[in-house]
Parts: sequence; C-alpha cells; structure tokens
Amino acid sequence: MTLAIFDLDGTLLNGDSDYTWGQFLVEKGLVDSHDYKLANDKFFEEYQTGTLDIHEYLAFSLEPLTKFSREELAKLHDIFMQEKIQPMMQEKANALLQHHKDQGHFLLMITATNQFVTGPIGDALGMDHIIAPVPEIINDHYTGKIVGVPSFQAGKVTRLNDWLDETGHTMEGSFFYSDSRNDLPLLELVTHPIAVDADETLTKIAQDRGWQHISLRD
Repeated sequence: MTLAIFDLDGTLLNGDSDYTWGQFLVEKGLVDSHDYKLANDKFFEEYQTGTLDIHEYLAFSLEPLTKFSREELAKLHDIFMQEKIQPMMQEKANALLQHHKDQGHFLLMITATNQFVTGPIGDALGMDHIIAPVPEIINDHYTGKIVGVPSFQAGKVTRLNDWLDETGHTMEGSFFYSDSRNDLPLLELVTHPIAVDADETLTKIAQDRGWQHISLRD
C-alpha cells in the first residue's frame, strides 16, 4: 500500500496541539500559570525556529502527566478535544485524508507531539497508524520519561524506518505533508514531498526544489 504520511500540528490541524495542551493546563489551573506559560512559550518559539531540544521539551511537557491518574487524564483529554482540538480541525484536511483513503493509501501520522496528546487526535482523523514520542508508563502511571527515539527532525526518519522494517511497508510512491522546516529529513526521503501552509524556511526550500505547496486553511 502506498504510504500517505502526515505531520499533525500546523498541517492537518490549524494550530499546535502540543503548545495548546500546555495552554489548556494553564487555563484549568493545573500547572503554575506564570512559570509554565513562560516555558511553554519559549519552547514553542524554539520549535518554530528549528532550535528546540526535544529531550528538554519532552521532560517539560510530560511532567504534568505524572500528577494525575490515567483515568483523570483521559477525562481531561476529552475536554481538551472538545474545547481546543475540534476548532482546529479543517475541512480541507479531512477532504485530503479522504482522497488518499479513496485511493487505497495507508494513512500514517508522524508527529513530534507525544502519544498521550496525539493518539486520540489521530483516531479522530481516521489514521491507520500513528508514530509519536511514547511516554513511559510504569504501574499504570506516567513517569515523565519517554521510551525510545522521539519522532522529531531526523528522529522521524529513524522511527519510520523501524516501523517499515517491522511491517514490510515500503516508501515507493510515498507522500509526506508538512508545514515545518523541522521535517526536512523526512520530506527529502519520500517520493512526493508536499509543503502545507509552510513556515518561511520550508516555503523557500519548496520553491527552490519545485515541491508542491498547498494550503488546507479553511
């Protein structure tokens, strides 16, 4: 099956689920409203400029998960989906996913946002599989650590290659849609690299290399 691969934040969603989860925690009074917001804003800016230390960021973003039971977190995530994620979903993105599905393509989401945040989003979008940083769980509680390689920048290629080895899928005829300079390693790997509402750096690269650049914004 041909792989149709999608970034999530800023691509399929008109917004960033990871950053918005942090905002959500602040709004609900579940983290320190001042210090946490400042750090969340700093990490988001570093992501946008391509300078993010993914391990430092994941340690920050996963720490709040250690404060709650998984049942409590599931209820919080349900509210997060309704209040924050549903408004970010885009009709054109849904139509694009359906287009690939109609062609019998395998829908694969690869995101740098952790699996706790993105798993339910991927399910709502109808993904066949999701590759995301995996939070460690011991004794049914999140530890604040991750398992394995985070799927960020070149790590997306590493995680994808591991998955290809496990499943027998190939990259022949593959598509990848992304908005971010951080995804250049994977964009260079696929048959059809497609920039989506791209940042300034990726826009220029797409223009220079003759890659397609589309918008999914409604």
